[in-house]
Amino acid sequence: MASWLGGLGSGLGQSLGQVGDSLSSLTGQISSFTKDILLEGAEEVGDAATELHMSNSRLREIESINAAQKFENDRLKKVCSDLEEKHEAAELQIKQLSIEYRNQLQQKEVEISHLKARQNALQEQLQKVQTAAQTAQLGAGVLPAATSSASYVPEVRHSSGFEGDDMDFGDIIWSQQEINRLSNEVSRLESEVDHWKQIAVSSKVQGTHDAEQSEICKLQNVVKELKQSLSQEIDEHQHELSVLQDAHRQKLVEISRRHREELREYEERIEELENRLQQDGVSTDAVDDSKVTEQKKKTESLGGGQVEELQVVKDLEDEIRKLNHKLSAAKAENKNLLKEQEFAKLEKIQIAQDYEKLKSDFNVLQRSVTEQDALQKEEKQLQSKTSLPEDVVSLQQALLEAENEIARLSNLNQGLEKELTSAQHKHENIISSNTEDQNSEINQLRQDLERKEQELDESVAERETLIAELEELDKQNQEATQHMITLKEQLSKQHAETDSIIKQLKLDIDCERKKVSELETEKMKTIKELDSQKEKLSHCSYALNDLHVTKQQLQDNIKDLQEQLRQAQDCNSHSKKEIGDLQQRLKEREEELHVSLSKLTEKSNEESSYTCQDLILKEREAEIAKLQNDVSKNKQINEDLQKSLSDLRTENGKLIAAIEELKQELRDAISEKKKVYLEKDTLVEALKMEKRQLESELNETEKRLLEQAHKYKQTIEELSNTRSMDTTALQLEHERLVKLHQEKDFKLAELKKTIEQMEADHQETKEMLTTSLGGQKQLTDLIKEKEVFIEKYKNQALQVKQELEEYMKISKKQDVLKQSMEEKDRSLAVMKEENNHLKEEIERLKDQQSRSTPVVEPKTLDIIIELESEVTQLKVIKNNLEEEIKVHKKTIEDQNQATVKLQQSLQEQRKEIDESKLQCEQMNVTHERLFLEKDEEIKNLQKTIEQIKTQLHKERQIIQTYSSDLFQETKVQTLNGENGNEKHDLSKAEIERLVKGIKEREMEIKLLNEKNVSLSQQIDQLSKDEVGKLTRIIQEKDLEIQALNARVSSASYRQDVLSLQQQLQAYVLEREQVLAVLSEKTRENSQLKTEYRNIMDMVAAKEAALVRLQEENRRLSNRSENSSQDMSRETIQNLSRIIREKDIEIDALSQKCQTLLTVLQTSSTGADNGAGGVNSNQFEELLQERDKLKQQVKKMEEWKQQVITTVQNMQHESAHLQEELHKLQAQISVESDSTSRLQVDYNGLIQSYEQNEKKLKSFSQELAQVQHSIGQLYNTKDLLLSKLDLVTPSMATAATVSQLSGVQCSPPEVLSEECKLLQNELEQLKKRLQEKDSTIRILQENNQRLSDSVATASEIERKSQEGTESEMRQIKEKHDVLQKSLREKDILIKSKSDQLLSVSENLSNKENENELLKQAVTNLKERNLILEMDIRKLKEENETIVARCREKETEFRALQETNMQFSMMLKEKEFESHSMKEKALAFEKLLKDKEQGKTGELNQLLNEVKSMQEKAVTFQQERDQVMVALKQKQMESSALQSEVQHLHEKEQRLNQELERLRNHLLEMEDSYTREALAAEDREVKLRKKVLILEEKLASSSTAVENASHQASLQVESLQEQLNLVSKQRDETVLQLTISQDQVKQYALSLANLQMVLEQFQQEEKAMYSAELERHQKQSAEWKKKAENLEEKVASLQMSLEEANAALDAASRLTEQLDIKEEQIEELKKEGEIKREMLEDVQNKLMNLMNSTEGKVDKLLMRNLFIGHFHTPKNKRLEVLRLMGSILGLKKEELDQLLSEEQRGVTRWVTGWLGGGAGSKSVPSTPLRPNHQNIFNSSFSELFVKFLETESCPSLPPPKLPVHHMKPLGAAGTGKTSSTPPSSQMQDSPVSGVGRRPDANPFLAPRSAAVPLITPASSSGHLLMKPISDALPTFTPLPVSPDASAGAVLKDLLKQ
Repeated sequence: MASWLGGLGSGLGQSLGQVGDSLSSLTGQISSFTKDILLEGAEEVGDAATELHMSNSRLREIESINAAQKFENDRLKKVCSDLEEKHEAAELQIKQLSIEYRNQLQQKEVEISHLKARQNALQEQLQKVQTAAQTAQLGAGVLPAATSSASYVPEVRHSSGFEGDDMDFGDIIWSQQEINRLSNEVSRLESEVDHWKQIAVSSKVQGTHDAEQSEICKLQNVVKELKQSLSQEIDEHQHELSVLQDAHRQKLVEISRRHREELREYEERIEELENRLQQDGVSTDAVDDSKVTEQKKKTESLGGGQVEELQVVKDLEDEIRKLNHKLSAAKAENKNLLKEQEFAKLEKIQIAQDYEKLKSDFNVLQRSVTEQDALQKEEKQLQSKTSLPEDVVSLQQALLEAENEIARLSNLNQGLEKELTSAQHKHENIISSNTEDQNSEINQLRQDLERKEQELDESVAERETLIAELEELDKQNQEATQHMITLKEQLSKQHAETDSIIKQLKLDIDCERKKVSELETEKMKTIKELDSQKEKLSHCSYALNDLHVTKQQLQDNIKDLQEQLRQAQDCNSHSKKEIGDLQQRLKEREEELHVSLSKLTEKSNEESSYTCQDLILKEREAEIAKLQNDVSKNKQINEDLQKSLSDLRTENGKLIAAIEELKQELRDAISEKKKVYLEKDTLVEALKMEKRQLESELNETEKRLLEQAHKYKQTIEELSNTRSMDTTALQLEHERLVKLHQEKDFKLAELKKTIEQMEADHQETKEMLTTSLGGQKQLTDLIKEKEVFIEKYKNQALQVKQELEEYMKISKKQDVLKQSMEEKDRSLAVMKEENNHLKEEIERLKDQQSRSTPVVEPKTLDIIIELESEVTQLKVIKNNLEEEIKVHKKTIEDQNQATVKLQQSLQEQRKEIDESKLQCEQMNVTHERLFLEKDEEIKNLQKTIEQIKTQLHKERQIIQTYSSDLFQETKVQTLNGENGNEKHDLSKAEIERLVKGIKEREMEIKLLNEKNVSLSQQIDQLSKDEVGKLTRIIQEKDLEIQALNARVSSASYRQDVLSLQQQLQAYVLEREQVLAVLSEKTRENSQLKTEYRNIMDMVAAKEAALVRLQEENRRLSNRSENSSQDMSRETIQNLSRIIREKDIEIDALSQKCQTLLTVLQTSSTGADNGAGGVNSNQFEELLQERDKLKQQVKKMEEWKQQVITTVQNMQHESAHLQEELHKLQAQISVESDSTSRLQVDYNGLIQSYEQNEKKLKSFSQELAQVQHSIGQLYNTKDLLLSKLDLVTPSMATAATVSQLSGVQCSPPEVLSEECKLLQNELEQLKKRLQEKDSTIRILQENNQRLSDSVATASEIERKSQEGTESEMRQIKEKHDVLQKSLREKDILIKSKSDQLLSVSENLSNKENENELLKQAVTNLKERNLILEMDIRKLKEENETIVARCREKETEFRALQETNMQFSMMLKEKEFESHSMKEKALAFEKLLKDKEQGKTGELNQLLNEVKSMQEKAVTFQQERDQVMVALKQKQMESSALQSEVQHLHEKEQRLNQELERLRNHLLEMEDSYTREALAAEDREVKLRKKVLILEEKLASSSTAVENASHQASLQVESLQEQLNLVSKQRDETVLQLTISQDQVKQYALSLANLQMVLEQFQQEEKAMYSAELERHQKQSAEWKKKAENLEEKVASLQMSLEEANAALDAASRLTEQLDIKEEQIEELKKEGEIKREMLEDVQNKLMNLMNSTEGKVDKLLMRNLFIGHFHTPKNKRLEVLRLMGSILGLKKEELDQLLSEEQRGVTRWVTGWLGGGAGSKSVPSTPLRPNHQNIFNSSFSELFVKFLETESCPSLPPPKLPVHHMKPLGAAGTGKTSSTPPSSQMQDSPVSGVGRRPDANPFLAPRSAAVPLITPASSSGHLLMKPISDALPTFTPLPVSPDASAGAVLKDLLKQ
C-alpha cells in the first residue's frame, strides 16, 4: 500500500498539466502494480481479506485518476460542441436571412401582378373616356385612335425558384448579395420613376422646375439614407441577438454543470441516508421529525407571494414524496422486526419444550447412575485417575465454544435454536455412548450432566434476558409504529394544507383571469367610443369639405372659360421649354456619364487585384438587363410625353375654334350689351350681395367647426388622460412582461439550439441504424459461421467426451497414486520413528546381551531380521514411489491444463450463446414496442416543427417588412408537408426492413436455444458421471486408508490424533476464509448483474428516445452532410467500444466461474489432502482472477458512468423539448387571441369604410345638384365674363368629380376579398364614366355659349389683350403655387395609401396566422392524447416486466438455495468420510490395544475420537447453518436493493410529472401576461391608426384623384420594371404607328379649323397657316431630336447604372475581404496559440518520460531479495519457480536451474549475475575497470549487477506510429530532452547516437508491462501477456550506462 501511494504521489507531484498528470499516474500505476504482483507471491499466500482490501483501495485510486482523465475529455468535448453550435448558428442565421429575402421578393412579385391588373383596367377605362371625348368634339367623320398600347398586357408567369433549399453556403451568400443589390436598385428605380412622372406632369405647365427637382433629389437622398440606416439597424440587431444567444448558451452550460454537481451531491446524500437507515431503524424517525419541522416552517412561509408559493409547494411535494419513501422503508423494517419477534416467540416455546425434555432425560439418567454406582466403584476410581485431566481440557474447550456461540446468537436473535440443536446433538451422543458402553463412561456422564445443568441454568438466565430484550424491542416497535402513525397524520394534514393552498392559488388565478376579461371588455368599450367619436369627426370633416368643394366649384366654373382662351398660346411656349429642358438634361446626363465612367475606370483598376470577376460579371449582366429595362421605360415615358403633346395640340385646335365662336358671339352680344348693361349691373350687385352673405355664412360655419373640433379634442384628451390613469398600473406589468418577452426570445434561441442538437442526434441515429443494419448482416453471417462452429464443436465435444473419459480414468489412477503417495509418506515417517525406536531397543538389547549370557531368544532375532528386511523393502518402495510421483505430477499438471482449457471453451460458448439470446430478445422487444410509438411521435414532431418554422418566419417578416404574402407561405407549407410525407414513407420502409431482420434473428436465437439445451444436457450427464466416479474414488481411498492404518503401529497414535486436530483447525480456518471469499465474490457478482440489468434497461430507454428522433433528423441531415462525417466516425467508435466492453464482460464472467469452480475443487481436495498449504498454481490463478475482476469492475463503472451521462443528457433534452412545446402552445394561444381582436378591429374598419362610401355617394349627388345650379347661373353671367378680372384658373370640374369619386379607388386590399373588390372597382369606374360623360356634355354646352360670346367680343379682346397678358402671368404664378401644393398633397396621399395597404396586409397575415395557430393547437391536443395513451401502455408494459423480473428473482433464489443444499450435502459426505477414516484408525488401535491388553487406554482413545467426531459434526452443522443464513441475507439484501431502485425510478417519474405541471402553470401565467401586453399594444396601435386614418381622411378628401393617377403611373413603372423586358420593342412599334395616326388626325383637324378660321377671319389666315406650318416642321425636328436625346439618355443611364453597380460591388467586396482578412488573422493567432500549447505539452511529456523512466523501486528490490531468504529451505524451490514464471522462464530452463542448485548459493548468485550457462538470453556484461572482481565484491553488489543484466531487453524496443513520433522531434537523435533529477543522474554524460543505453531493471520496454485490457483466451500470469493496443508503447530513454543503473541501485543500497 505504501509503495502504491508513493508511486501515485510521485506521479502527481511531477505533473505539469493535465496530460502530464495522466501519463505520470499511468506509469506510476504500472510500476506499482508490478511490485505488488511480485510481492503477492511471498506475502499474500494465506490472507485473502487483506488482499481484497488492497485491491479495493487500488481500484479507488485508479478510478480517481480515470475520473480526472474523463473530466478533461468532457471539457474538451464541451469546447468542441460549443464551437460546432456557433458554426451551425451562423449558418442558420444566413439561411434564415436568405429565406426572408426570397419571401419578400415573392410578395413583391404578387403585389406587382395585382397592381398591373388594376392599372390595365384603369387604362382601358381612360382610353374609352378619351375616345368618347374625341368623338364628341370631332364628330362622326374623325376616327377614334386605337388603344392597343395600354390594353396589351402580356401574361408573365413568376417562377420564384426558391422552392428547394438545397443550395450550398456560397450560393446562399451570393443570393443574399444579389437580393440586397436588387432591393437597392428597386428603390433607386422607384425614386427615378417618381422623378420622371413629376417631370411629365410639370411639362404641361409653363415655368421653371429646378427648385422642385432639387427638392425631389433631396427627398430621394433622404429616403436612401433612411433605408441604409434601417438596414444597418437590422444588422446591429441581428449581431446583438447572436451575442445574446452566445451568452445564453454559456449560462446554460454553467447551469447544467451546477445541476449535475447538485445531482451528484443529492445522490451522495441519498446513499448516506440509506446507509443510516440500514444501520439504525430508529434514526429515520428523528430524520422524519426534522423533515416534518422543516416542512412546517416552509408551509408557514408560503404567504410571501404567488410565484414563491408555487415554488415552495413544489419543494414540499418533493419532500413529501421522499418522506413517503422513507415511511415505506420504515414500514418494511417494522414488518421485518415483527417477523423476527414471531420467530423469537416460537424459539422461546421450543426452548421451553427442549428444557423440559432435558430435565426428564436428566432424571432418568440420574436413576440409572445411582443403580450402577454400587456395581462399578472400582472401575470409576481407575478411570477417573486416567480420564479426568483430558476430559477437563476437552470440556473446558467445549464450554468456551458454547459460551462464544451463545453470545453470538444472542446478538443475532437466531442463536438460541442453533445452541439448542447443538445441545440436543451432544445429549443424544451422550445417550448413545451410555447405551454402548455405560461401564466405562458413568463418571464422565455425571460430570457432564453437572456441567450441562450449569449451562442450562445459564441458558435459562440468558433466555430471560433475551425475553426482556424482546419485550423492550416490542415496546420500541410499538413506539416506532405510533411515531410513524403520527408522522402519517402530520403528513396528511400538510397534504390537506398544501391542497387548500393550491386551491386558493387556483381561485386567485381565476379571479385574475376574470379581471383580465373585465379589462378587455372595458378596452373594447373604449375602442367603440373612440370609433363613434371618429365617425363624428369624419362627419364634421365631410361637411367642411363639402363647403370647400362648393366654393371651389363656383370659382372653377368662372376660371374654365378664361383658361380655354389661354391654352392655345401656352402650347407653343410649353413645347419650346420642354425641348430646352430636355437638352439641358441630356447635357447633365452626359456629364454624369463622364464622371461615372472615370469612376468606373478607377474602380476597375482597383478591382483587378481581386479575384471575384465571375460574381462581378454576373452582377453586371443583371445590371445591363435592368438598364435595358430602364431604357425601355424612358422610351415609354417619351411616348407618353408625345401623347400629351398631341393632346395639347388637339386642345389648341379646339380652343381656336372656340375663340372664333366667341368672336362671333361677341359681335352679336355688342348689340345686345347696351340693352342688358343696366340689367347686368343690377345682377352684379345682387351677386355681390349674395357672395358677401355666402362668405359670412362660410366664416360662421368655419368658426362652429373649429369650436366643435376643440370640443372633440378636449374630450379625446380627457379620455386619453383617463386611460393613462387606468394604464399606470398596467405599465409596471408591461415592463415586467417586456422582460419576460426577452426571456422567451432567449428560449426561442435555445429551441433553435435544441433543433440543431436534434439534427446532430438524428445524424448519429442514422449512422447507428446503418451500422445496426450492417451489424445485422454481420450477425447473420456470424450465426451461420457459429452454426458451422457448433457442428464442429459437436464433433469436438464427442472427441472431448472420449478424452474426458480417458482423462477421468487417468485422474482416478492419479488420485489413487497421490493418496497412496501421501499415505506412504506418512507410513515412512512412522517407520522412521519405529526404526529409531528399534535401533534404541537393539542397542539396549546389545547392552543386555553383552552383560548377560549370549543366549538369544529365537523370537527377538526373528523380529529383528523381519524388521530389517521390511526396512529395506520399504526403502525400495519409497524410491519407486518417488519416481512414480514425479511422473504422475507432470501428467496431472498437463491434464489439469487441458481440462481447464476445455472448461473455459465450453463456458465461453455457453455464455456467448446466453448473452446473444438475451440481447436479441431485448432488442426485439424494444424495437417492436418503439417502432409503433415512434411513427406517431415523428409525424407529430414534423408537423409541430414545420408549424414552428413557418410561425418564426412570419414573425420575422412582420418585424422587418410590413408587407408579406399568404399564398407563398401556404405553398411552402404544402411543399414542406409533401417532403415530410416522403421522408416518412422512407422511414417506414426502413422500419419494415428492421422488423424482417429481427424476425430472422428470432429464428436464429431459437435454433441456438435448442443447441444450448442439448449441450447443457450433455454437460449435466458428464457431471453425474463425474460424481459417480468421485464416490468410487472415495470408497477406494477409504479401503486404502484402512489398509495403511493396519500397518501403522499403536505408539504414534496420539501424535497422529494431535496432528489431526491441528490439521482440522487449520482446515476449518481455511474453509471459513475460502467461504468468506466466495460469499464476497458471489455478492459482487450479484451486484454487478443488477447494475448490468439496470444499465441495459437505461440503454434500451435511450435507444427508444433516439429512434423517436430519427425520422425528424433525417429531414435535417441533408443540410449538414459534410459536418456529419466526423459525428458518424465518433458514433462508430463508440459502438465498437461498447461491443468490446461487452466482450470483456463476457470473458470476465466466464473466468470468474472458472475460478469459483477451481476454488471449490481445491477446497474439496484440500480437505482430502493431509499436508496443509496451497499450491503456487492456485495462487497464480487467484491473482489473475483478482486482476481480471479489477479491470472488469473498472470497465463496468466506466460504462455505467457513460450510460448515466447519456441518460442525463437525454433527460435534459426531453425536458427542453417539453418546455419548448409548452412555450409554443402559449404563443399560439396569445396569437389566436390577438387575431380574434384584430378581426374585430378589421370588421369595425370595414363598417366605417362602408359608411364613408355612402357619405361620398351622397356628396356626389349634392355636387351634381350644385353643378346644375351653377349651369343656371352661367346663363345669367354670360354678359359679365369679360369684366371678371380677379378669378384664378384651376382644374376642370371633372377633376373635382374624379377627386371625390377617386376615394373609392383605394380600399384596403385584403387578398382573400380581392375578387369582390375588383368587381366593386369596375362598378365605380362605370359610374365615373357616366359622370365624366355628363361633365363633357356640360362643357360642350359651355363651349357653344362661349363661342357665341367670343364672336361678339373679339374686337374688344384685341384692345384688352395687353391687359390680359399681364393677368395671365399672375394667374400662371398662382397656378404654379397651387400645383406645388397639390404635389405635396399627392405625396402625402401616396404615403398614407401605402400605410393603409401595409396595415391591411398585416391584418390578412394575422388572420392566416391565427388559422394556422388554431390548427396547431388542435394538432397539439391530439398529440397530447396520443402521448397519454402511449404512457399508459408503457406503464402497463413496465408492470408486466417488473412482475416477470420478480418471478425470475424468486426462481433464481430457489436455485441458489438448492445449490446451497447440494454443497452442504457434499460437505457432509466429506466429513463422513473423514469420520470413517478416524473410526477405522480407532478400531485398529483398539485391536492392537486388546492384543497387548491395554483396555483402559482403548476406552479413553475411543472416547476422545467420539468427542472429536461430535465436535466436528457440530462445527460443520453450525458452519452450514451460518452459510445458509448468510446466503438468505444476501438474497434479501439484493431484493431490497431492487426494491430501492424501483422506488427511485418511481420518484424520478413523479418528479418529472411535478416539473411538467410547474412548467404548465408558469406558461399559463406567461400567456395571461402576454395577452394583457398584447391588449395594451393593440390599444396603442388602434389609437395611432385612428389618428392616422383621421389625417388620411382629412387629406384624401381634397386630393384623392391625383393619388389615383400617380398610383396608376407607379403601377405602370413597376410593371415595366419587372415584366415587360422582352416585349417592349413590339409595344414601342405599335405606339409609333398609333402616334403617326394621331398626327394625321390632328393635321386633318387643324385643316378643318383653318378653314373655319378663314371663313371667320381672312385677315389672320396667313398668320395662322404660317404658324401651323412652322409648328409642324418644328414638331418633326423636335421628334427627331427627342428620339436622339432619348437614345443618349438611355445609354447614359446604362453607363450610370453600370458604374453604380460596380461601385456597390466593389464596396461589398472590400467589406467582405476586410472581414475575411480579420477572420484569417484571428485563426492564425489561434493556430499559433494551439502550436504553443502543443509544444508545451510535448516538452512536459518529454520531461515526464525522462523523470519516470529512470526510477527504480526500493520496496520491490527489497521484497524480491528478502522473500527468497525468508522462506524455509524445503519450500525455496516453489518460490524460485514462482519468480521464474514471473520472469518468463520456461519449465525446462527452470528444471535445469533447480537441478544445478545443488552446487550452492554462490552458483545461484553467479547464475543470476550472468555467470552461469543457464541464462542464455541475457547478454553478459563485460567487466569495466571501475568494477571490482565478482568474488571479491559483496552479495548486494552482485545482486545489483544481476538486475542490471536482467533489465537489458533482448529484443529491440517497439516503435511508435508516425503520428505519435511527429511531435517528439528531438528525442530520437540521442539527446536527452530534459535533465533528470540529481538523485537519478548525477554525472551522466550524453550518450552517443548509435549506442544502446543500459536501461533500468524495472523500466524495461512497455511490452512487458501489465496490459490494461486482458484478452479472454490468454492464460498464464498477467505480466507475461502482451500489451493491448489501447495504450501507446514507449521506448526507454537513453541514459548513460555508468550513471543510470549503477548509481540508482547504489543509492538504493545505501538507503
